[in-house]
Amino acid sequence: MDHKKKVGIMGGTFNPIHLGHMLVAENAFETYNLDEILFVPSGIPYMKEDVLDAKTRITMTGIAIEDNSHFALSTIEVDRDGNSYSYETIRDLKAANPNVEYYFIVGADSLFKMEKWKCPEKIFKEVTILVARRLSNDGPELAAQIEMLKKKYEADIRLLPINCVDISSTRIREKVKKHKSIRYMVHYRVIEYIEKNHIYWSEDE
Repeated sequence: MDHKKKVGIMGGTFNPIHLGHMLVAENAFETYNLDEILFVPSGIPYMKEDVLDAKTRITMTGIAIEDNSHFALSTIEVDRDGNSYSYETIRDLKAANPNVEYYFIVGADSLFKMEKWKCPEKIFKEVTILVARRLSNDGPELAAQIEMLKKKYEADIRLLPINCVDISSTRIREKVKKHKSIRYMVHYRVIEYIEKNHIYWSEDE
């Protein structure tokens, strides 16, 4: 029997991508013996406003992951017209790659919101969910949420042994605006790109 390729999906606005995203992705890769992690910058995220243009976010994501041979970049959401919905991304990836087993990587915060996403039942049916805990002590609350989703949707939800790293894209943008250091928060090549192109310098966010 052929080994099914196992691919993790790491979605997000990546505005900008930071080391927290990359640490969680690497952890998922190692813990669940994945073959690849696909970073999927969102096109038009319907739940967020004031997001940097897709081309710039794709460029920063590509720069950040290019030195990791098992990280790859997908523009599937940006190439699609209209809002970005995770269930559509998963559907299209599976249709294009029927022999791939997909794992959808989320933080604990997202897991608590997923029922409000578009067609959550389709997401839970089609992929295994890998969850990174928050830094706060959310053990019992998170465990209860996982059990509820497992029963309601027959979902396959598994925990990652690493916590979400306390780095936020919002905080990074604020620091850049104030010309403060974002070293050790963002890949050094992304920092060089942000500085060279004056990204986030004059945004009113």
